[in-house]
Amino acid sequence: MSGLYFGTDGVRGKVGEGKMTPSKILHLGWAAGMALRNHGSASVLIGKDTRLSGYLLEGALQAGFTAAGVDVKMLGPIPTPGISYLTQTFRAEAGVVISASHNPYYDNGVKLFGPDGKKISDEIQKDIEAYMAMPMSTVNSDSIGRVTRVEGAAERYIEFCKGRFPSRYSLESMRIVVDCANGATYHIAPKVFRELGAEVVVIGDKPNGSNINEGVGATSPGALVDAVKHHEADLGIAFDGDGDRLIMVDENGGVVDGDQLVYILARDALKNGRLVGGVVGTLMTNKGMENALVKLGIPFVRAQVGDRYVLAELEKRGWHIGGEGSGHILNLRNSPTGDAIVAALQVLTTIERCQMPLSKLNQGYTPMAQCMKNMPLDARDDVVNDMDVDAEIKALESTFEGRVLLRPSGTEPVLRVMAEADTHAEAEDVVDKIIALIEDKYGTE
Repeated sequence: MSGLYFGTDGVRGKVGEGKMTPSKILHLGWAAGMALRNHGSASVLIGKDTRLSGYLLEGALQAGFTAAGVDVKMLGPIPTPGISYLTQTFRAEAGVVISASHNPYYDNGVKLFGPDGKKISDEIQKDIEAYMAMPMSTVNSDSIGRVTRVEGAAERYIEFCKGRFPSRYSLESMRIVVDCANGATYHIAPKVFRELGAEVVVIGDKPNGSNINEGVGATSPGALVDAVKHHEADLGIAFDGDGDRLIMVDENGGVVDGDQLVYILARDALKNGRLVGGVVGTLMTNKGMENALVKLGIPFVRAQVGDRYVLAELEKRGWHIGGEGSGHILNLRNSPTGDAIVAALQVLTTIERCQMPLSKLNQGYTPMAQCMKNMPLDARDDVVNDMDVDAEIKALESTFEGRVLLRPSGTEPVLRVMAEADTHAEAEDVVDKIIALIEDKYGTE
């Protein structure tokens, strides 16, 4: 669900503008607090990534929640999935993450989790939106919420992560490069892998408030590729700023994206009799993965883009494994949300169980070449629903092995035109033909 304030993944924007001003975040904290109180007595956890603006928004949220009579526990820098886990263990009514995930440092955002560690329900989100339309008020002085700082939160989460790696295996023979994106995993992920026995080389672990995701992390794997080669490591692991995306690099320096990792985990689960149902991807999932899963007899369905929709589809079907090429990976056996550290440990478990290097684990999966171009267009929703355009695209699809996707951007006035084919040149040719088709009917902007 999305509304005036909430998008598909919480509230997000450039700090100091629009929804991300101190006054708006203060109001959001109060509105969330009032909504939570309507659903029972409320206490919340607040964590953040390493952006400098986290201090600003943390203070505003804290003030808003306490004004609504909600007790607050402050956790400091901790990955988003860590908040999900700790919300459950502390039996809080909600967990709040201050982060803009993979976005640059000048953006920030607010995500909320419910007591089950999953993103808050649409019902509560609607209530929050309703309170945002009301003027703020403060509860009686004797009902103002209390604020405490939690010590040892990171250590609790580290132990949770380590518990997802089977005790019969060890990482003692492995040299691993860990890229923390100068984000929320910087003080947690290296400890997890070291305490499981690995020799760990760390990059992207020097956050200064403005270097999060800057040239490092899951969105910029080049630094990790170089480090794996330089240190002759067995593999590399890259997280994004808030620790819910995972990209890996194999021993040869090859980038292993989210689609490939989901395939590896699904195939391993099938081999070990632990696969329930099938796999959920998104509209952007590479068709090569779909083809590879079908060859294994594994059902595959696509959800809308966003881990929220992947999770909803998994829950609807009673399946466990899903994800996105960007690195959001879900395995509901281990966590109710995407957890990049846990997902990395699952891949390492597969490596240990199979006694094969990462480069060999995705055998059977050949990704199709992708090309995507952004077409400036205000009438992008009209194009997507245009039956004549759809018919012409289907006719074009019948001429090559691949697929076409039109996707309106939710953040800017562009239509994303994507094609998959055997070669990049062929995919680009298809994209250009579709853009020309749309321009012919709707004009250029």
